Order: sequence, then structure tokens, then C-alpha cells
Amino acid sequence: QVHLVESGGGLVQAGGSLRVSCVVSGGAFSSYVMGWFRQVPGKEHEFVGSISRSGEITRYADSVKGRFVISRDNAKNAVYLQMNSLKPEDTATYYCGAAFLGTHIAREQMGEYDVWGQGTQVTVSS
Repeated sequence: QVHLVESGGGLVQAGGSLRVSCVVSGGAFSSYVMGWFRQVPGKEHEFVGSISRSGEITRYADSVKGRFVISRDNAKNAVYLQMNSLKPEDTATYYCGAAFLGTHIAREQMGEYDVWGQGTQVTVSS
């Protein structure tokens, strides 16, 4: 089974930075398009960004564009979300997902990914 584990969440002040990680085991990581989503209790999951299998192409939601950077290290089976200039509205549980088939990264719905991690909480204080 493919297993995803997020880590790196925590408490950070507005304007600060934080990097969350997602490590994948049990599958061919380099063949997966990876995505990041976030969720606030009571609200629907929100697309954050995605990255191609090679890491050469990224896609971001308008709300985070210019502030967040997604990268991946296929040698480590890991994908990262570097969050800069954090705002209180970035507070959420952040999830990484893996899409097993296809190469396109225009995947902005949860159902377009095949497996998810448990999430890591990011809290941004004002």
C-alpha cells in the first residue's frame, strides 16, 4: 500500500515561514503527480498546489501564488510545501495527495488523487 506521512506543521506568527513535508512509501513516488490541499474545520478542502512527476512544473491556487513553493525530491520520496509570508487565513490542516495515473497537474479536486496522508496542522497567529 502507498502510505503518505506529512510533518512539519506548527505554530508560526503572521509574516513568518514554515515548511511542511510529505514522505511517501510503498510505491513508485517518481511516477506520481503530487498535490497539497488544506482544510479548516467545517469547510471544504481547498486546493493549494500541485507538482509534476519530475518537479519541473508547479501549479498554485491564486490565494497562495507568490508565497508558497512546492518542490519534490524523488531520491527521498518527498514533496515539500514551503510557506512564506504566512497569513492567519493560511491556518488549516495541510494534506498531501498522490495521483497514480496521468501526468497532468491540473488536479484541483480531492477526488483526482488516489491516496492521502493524515495531515499536519499549521496555525498562523496574528
